[in-house]
Amino acid sequence: MNIEYLSGSELEYLPQFAVSLGIGLLIGLDREQKSAASAGLRTFALVAMFGTLMALLSEKVNSPWLLAIGLAIVALMTISAHNHAAEANADPGTTTVIAIIICYGLGSIVWHGYSTLAIMLAIITTILLYFKTELQGISRNLGRRDLVSILQFAVLTFIILPILPDKNFGPYNAINPYQVWLMVVLISGVSLAGYIALRLVGQRYGTALLGSFGGLVSSTATTLVYARRSKYNLNIIPTATVIILIANLVVLIRLSVFSAVVSQSILPQLLPVLGSGLLLGLGVTAYCWQKIKPQHEMPAPEIKNPAEMQTAATFGLLYAIVLFLAAWLSDIVGSRGLYAVALASGLTDVDAITLTSLRLFEIGKLEATETVIAISLGILSNIAFKFGLIFFIGGSLLAKQCALGMIATGIGIGLGLIVFL
Repeated sequence: MNIEYLSGSELEYLPQFAVSLGIGLLIGLDREQKSAASAGLRTFALVAMFGTLMALLSEKVNSPWLLAIGLAIVALMTISAHNHAAEANADPGTTTVIAIIICYGLGSIVWHGYSTLAIMLAIITTILLYFKTELQGISRNLGRRDLVSILQFAVLTFIILPILPDKNFGPYNAINPYQVWLMVVLISGVSLAGYIALRLVGQRYGTALLGSFGGLVSSTATTLVYARRSKYNLNIIPTATVIILIANLVVLIRLSVFSAVVSQSILPQLLPVLGSGLLLGLGVTAYCWQKIKPQHEMPAPEIKNPAEMQTAATFGLLYAIVLFLAAWLSDIVGSRGLYAVALASGLTDVDAITLTSLRLFEIGKLEATETVIAISLGILSNIAFKFGLIFFIGGSLLAKQCALGMIATGIGIGLGLIVFL
């Protein structure tokens, strides 16, 4: 919209009021649909424009108190309406009261040049108001253990991480406490998201989500859980196979995300290799999916909270050890030392060797090709280890079902190394 012709006229400020009007109508649209709400479209639109008007007047007369007085007026009116509704034994609409005050604030910041931010916050506010039922359902489905998990992750991120020194220590300057714990936070955050999603989904949404969320939390644990269950119930072997294969394919997506966060410059070399494994693995998984027969819902796996202090500290220690060994052996025997560490550490945890390789690449101790090969070897080692778990815990029948998908993923990664490196 060309508004240059308005400059210098009394309509110069019309665009700001138009934005405020739109914000008020957006938030009020949801409240209008609530029969119990004490305010609707007109009220919210007027409050937003009132916020812009008071901000304008406050700036023109150089008195910030006018803006505060406007807020006080809105607050008193909404509190009065709140009390009146409570006396009438109606829904007092506390959420509506807060929404009106937010609407006034958004109208105010529009005047001060934060229109984009105000629109974004208005959209977020409307989403929170509209999805009341879904948000309440999530809250009810989260137990005490889940809330503790979120609090523990907050401690890992906002208390422990900021106090750690961002300096290199030890031989080869390989250990940086801040960077080590940052990787712990990254792993814990992704795993916690999968853990909470798995707790919310439970049995309701089927094979694909169980495999996907299980892979986000721990593909090894998911493999172990369904291998055990299929051993005592042969009827679930086809479904368990697909869940295991999906969980292990999600690992490739996880590692791609980690790489994008830690070292974007490696992506042109790494993504084609991981993508090749993912495509071949998906092809076999889709074939196995077609053989699944309708049956009872599969229970979600009970997986340990990934944000527990002990779990986080254990991973941090493992990552630091792998980082030091990789730097040390790379210095002594070259890339062969790194590859040996990748094969060994990948047996139990592919995240550690992936983050180690990315860290060494970032500080200039590894070439891109060496980094991709090390990560690939860690993945292949991890696939072999989990196939062994399937065979010894789930039995030969489940192992035969999973073999094709896991081999296809490995072949895809191998072909990717040959073709793209």
